[in-house]
Amino acid sequence: MIWVRRAAIISLFVLFVFGFGYVEALYSIIVPLRPAIVERTALYVLVWQHLVIALVPTLAALAISAASGCLLHVYGNEELKSLAISLGSIGETFPSVAIIALSVPVLGYGNLPCMLALFIYAVLPILRNTVTGLSEVPRGITEAARGMGMDKFQMLFKVELPLAWPVMAAGLRIALIINISAATLGATVGAGGLGIPIVAGIRTYDILMVIKGTMPVLLMALFADSMFAGRSEKRA
Repeated sequence: MIWVRRAAIISLFVLFVFGFGYVEALYSIIVPLRPAIVERTALYVLVWQHLVIALVPTLAALAISAASGCLLHVYGNEELKSLAISLGSIGETFPSVAIIALSVPVLGYGNLPCMLALFIYAVLPILRNTVTGLSEVPRGITEAARGMGMDKFQMLFKVELPLAWPVMAAGLRIALIINISAATLGATVGAGGLGIPIVAGIRTYDILMVIKGTMPVLLMALFADSMFAGRSEKRA
């Protein structure tokens, strides 16, 4: 069933992005007085820009958070681990739009403020889940690995990380899905992506323009969620 769901999401996504002209034509029949809007960038280009803005910070956050979490697990004490978990919890509740606004005076307008904000927003939940996942590995398993002669890093890569991955993946899942949605906020500070038609639609009271930007974001978020859901079903 998971493959059917993924195929359906991909099909809808491709049909909407590359067949938006038909959607627009149908909408013009329903709303004949809709004002004409000149579009400077094709929808598939906006999708590509959006993916770069959302995925690059998330992957960078995954690399840094995983490395930092592993170092905390190997060398850190319980106080540092608790601090990392607390910061991760705070990071999930801090508004991403506030981070974007605070980044503009430093980085100026464009993609960078949005990408920095998404990076910061993704680092904390992934770091929290990395530390939590590694800490929850059963002590009996780690003792058995130590009894086999493994050092700390052999235990980490061969035993602990594979067992902790489901918890780490949950943090990545949260960060990725939220970043796909939050990347639309970048249009307010001059970034590219699918936030552009959404903001344009709001300014001109054009529902179709809002739908044009919203539907691909929704389908990408659903597809990302289905990828992680598929892994969960395999483990079950």
